[in-house]
Amino acid sequence: MTEPISLVFDVVGARPEPHAAVPTLMLRLRIAETTGATVHALALRTQIRIEPQRRHYNPSEEERLYELFGDTPRWGDTLRPFLWTHVSTMVTRFAGSTEIDLAVECTYDFEVAAAKYLHGLDSGEIPLLLLFGGSVFTKGRSGFAPEPVAWNCDAAFSLPVTTWRAVMDMYYPNSGWLRLGRDTLDALQHFKATQGLPTWDLAFGRLLASASEEQT
Repeated sequence: MTEPISLVFDVVGARPEPHAAVPTLMLRLRIAETTGATVHALALRTQIRIEPQRRHYNPSEEERLYELFGDTPRWGDTLRPFLWTHVSTMVTRFAGSTEIDLAVECTYDFEVAAAKYLHGLDSGEIPLLLLFGGSVFTKGRSGFAPEPVAWNCDAAFSLPVTTWRAVMDMYYPNSGWLRLGRDTLDALQHFKATQGLPTWDLAFGRLLASASEEQT
């Protein structure tokens, strides 16, 4: 009986991708086959999760993360792993080990929990857990045969916050992105025009200043 394929995954680095159509982070992934078999192809599915309980937070980070996790005394209950994204890729033939780039598309949409979390961090590292699945194709006596990637294949990685910010600054330098309803956008556009404000940033600043004056 043929010994089952055994794969080991490690994330060995991360970098911004400057030539993608959308903000993209490249995770450098090392894949090793430990039984000596040749992998002819690997259809790899990766679930990337953020594990916020694995790091500490300064007071300014705690304030920005209130919407996600609530008051800090409750963080023992509310800091739980959550999904960032899924990535699928094909890995070509290798024996022993190989390294590939895993392209992770990043969003700055504040309706997405991961974007809110990542934006709220000042420094340090982002604790990630990568969970792997898919099919491994090997050559046997009757031709190529698929095997499932073992359910317990995973890899932890600490992504520097500076690397994520480098990705976003490459596409949204010193700025962010908000999704608004059409009615809200129309009203804001009217306000911006009637106030003679040249940029959206100035329009929001004027509105925030007015709201602050009303509260005092």
